[in-house]
Amino acid sequence: MKLKLALLVFPTLLTISAYAATQTLVAFTFECKNGQFQGEGPCPQGGRPDSLIQGSDGNFYGTAQVSGEGTSEPNGGTVFSLTAAGTFKLLHAFAPGPNNNFPNGNLPGFLIEGPDGKLYGDTIYGGVGGCNGYCGGGVLYRINRDGTGFQIIHKGCSQSNCADGGVARMVLAPDGNLYGASNTGGTGNCGSYYQGCGTIFRVSPSTGTYKVVVDFDYSTTGAFPSGVTLGPDGTLYGLNFGASHNLFHFTPSNGSLQITGLQFPTPNGLPARPEQFILGPNGVFFGLYGVYAESGMGIYEVHPDGSGLNLFSFYTTQDGAGAPDGLTLASNGNFWVANYNGTSGYGNIIELSPSTGQILKTVSPFGANAAVGAYPAEIIQTSDGKFWGSTYQGGKSTTGHFADGTVFSLNLGLPAK
Repeated sequence: MKLKLALLVFPTLLTISAYAATQTLVAFTFECKNGQFQGEGPCPQGGRPDSLIQGSDGNFYGTAQVSGEGTSEPNGGTVFSLTAAGTFKLLHAFAPGPNNNFPNGNLPGFLIEGPDGKLYGDTIYGGVGGCNGYCGGGVLYRINRDGTGFQIIHKGCSQSNCADGGVARMVLAPDGNLYGASNTGGTGNCGSYYQGCGTIFRVSPSTGTYKVVVDFDYSTTGAFPSGVTLGPDGTLYGLNFGASHNLFHFTPSNGSLQITGLQFPTPNGLPARPEQFILGPNGVFFGLYGVYAESGMGIYEVHPDGSGLNLFSFYTTQDGAGAPDGLTLASNGNFWVANYNGTSGYGNIIELSPSTGQILKTVSPFGANAAVGAYPAEIIQTSDGKFWGSTYQGGKSTTGHFADGTVFSLNLGLPAK
């Protein structure tokens, strides 16, 4: 789940590469109706589109974070489908409900397709709790790809002290179930200030049931997991925090949990703050890291057994501004990342070397007046080698409307996957 509240910093070490505008195709622009003031009003199809997935049917599926602009609080959001030719379909809109408490979720995040062909997702707010939907533990839900059959699977923190756990982004494991790691909730002891230490949960598509399979505890297994990733053996790995940062390894077939302490180096004398990783070349995990009290980001690698931890260069504001949003391992063997802020202030896309962490290329089609919009979200690569992604704001709109983000494709000549 992502909600851009602050800007981080990422490097630009090489000259920005020039690419023809024709290589960027806007597949769809989200338009909102102007209200009393320009730039605020309802967004019937959604606004601020977030990350995409490509379904097994070849179509794209995604979520838009809001249903209107003009308030500082997230409001609603939508689930949508989009063909490669740009045919848009609204699948679901998250409704405010009584007292604007969004009982079925508010501000949707990542989607995943289950083995049953249904879409599974989470919201960051709503479900249980009031305060105009700007709180609550969020929900897990599923919906058919044609928009029918919307179903709530779990309302996060619906039990006292969040004993039932929260919600989070999910992955599909080889056993046919979906798993996620929530950084809050559960029955573990993390002191009176926190509601649990986080959990690993399982969603069974065959029944639509939710179950906590691990309750983290600070003193024994660590706390506050940042997510789960499928390892090279099909089991689950992730990061959490204890006396040090931990690499945890969960085996769904027998429920075992192994913990390995990771002593991250301290750039500039300050501890590194790793984010969740992805599986990179040769069965090694790669992720982004920050440094407490420092603006910037770097890339790190670690083996599934916890060995070989290596932090590449940490880049500061002197190297260029930005806020990286996830890593994608592309068909040319390098990592690509959407940079929310970028050197121009409107975002760019960066290519990184997995062997050195060096920036190899920077592409900047985004801007305040660009048809593609500004502030890109996490990108994906399709089988033809193109990148697809979304921008959180901007684009070209029709009279009486304003653009609130786009879905785009970018052809950089990479080989097919």
